[in-house]
Amino acid sequence: MNILRYNVLSKNVYLRFLSRVFLVFIIVLALDFGIGKLLKAFYFRQTSGLDYRTTYSIEKTRADVLIFGSSTAIHDYIPGTFEKCLNLSTYNVGRDGISILYDYAVLKTILKRYTPKIIILDFEKEEFNRSQESYDRLASLLPYYKTHPEIDSIVDLRGPYEKYKLISNIYPYNSLVFTISAGNAEFNKKRREDIKGFVPLYRTWSDPIKFDNSFLHDDVDSNKVRIYESFIRDCVNANVELYIISSPLFVRPGYVNNSVVLGKEIADKYKVRFFDFSQDTALLNNRHLFADIAHLNVSGATVYSNKVVNRILSERNSRSWDKLAFGSLPHK
Repeated sequence: MNILRYNVLSKNVYLRFLSRVFLVFIIVLALDFGIGKLLKAFYFRQTSGLDYRTTYSIEKTRADVLIFGSSTAIHDYIPGTFEKCLNLSTYNVGRDGISILYDYAVLKTILKRYTPKIIILDFEKEEFNRSQESYDRLASLLPYYKTHPEIDSIVDLRGPYEKYKLISNIYPYNSLVFTISAGNAEFNKKRREDIKGFVPLYRTWSDPIKFDNSFLHDDVDSNKVRIYESFIRDCVNANVELYIISSPLFVRPGYVNNSVVLGKEIADKYKVRFFDFSQDTALLNNRHLFADIAHLNVSGATVYSNKVVNRILSERNSRSWDKLAFGSLPHK
């Protein structure tokens, strides 16, 4: 009798334990769902800042000309200059600190919605270097993972467990509380000027140009090379006019940049124009056009944007002339 009573009590204790575990599990799920939905709502209500520009790039822009790249893209290319000279609407979809991994994810979402006329890809001098930071920064795409399946394979490069972490509704926003708050505040628009994705810099670099002999022996990241080629191939297949451009740097390099060499080779394979302005003397001879060694200030961006537009116009005119000349040949 005592044994039977002991067994009943033990069973009751076990059932109470399971019920409490289940209750805690339900509460955690409810909190994850509720807090996640709340963060998502405020995230997509942002009207300024990095995340707002990413949302606008992925879901809203239908500009004729798009400018891709990292910080050099958003500080060096002025959309208004392209609009004035090309008579085409322009938006700068660049984002600070990202790599070709991010660029290609955004491209895929855009090509799913519409086909731009011209795309400019700003090519970083160390674009293909292996860097864990490049993968970590794909976190900026987490809020779009569930609604844009075309980017899933790129986001999954963050790690083998990423798809499981993203079951959580909070996970995509767990480090964004401050930026979400700022992005919903009116003062944020005044804090950092944003003109169609272009963020002007007003400071002036005062140091003389330096000789850079710090050759980096970093391994080439095969993922980045593969995705760079996919970026080019998708643009070519969509009949997008693609220009890949290496923007000015206020240094004199004393080594061959392997990323740029490889980038040019792949571009040539697809007959895509690759313009290297990294050592353009018209800019390097005037340090007052730079905000720092890697970025132009607003005056420099004005000069540079005009140079880029003129180069594009020259290429377009050249192609038009070639077509005209070819078309005028007598038929055999």
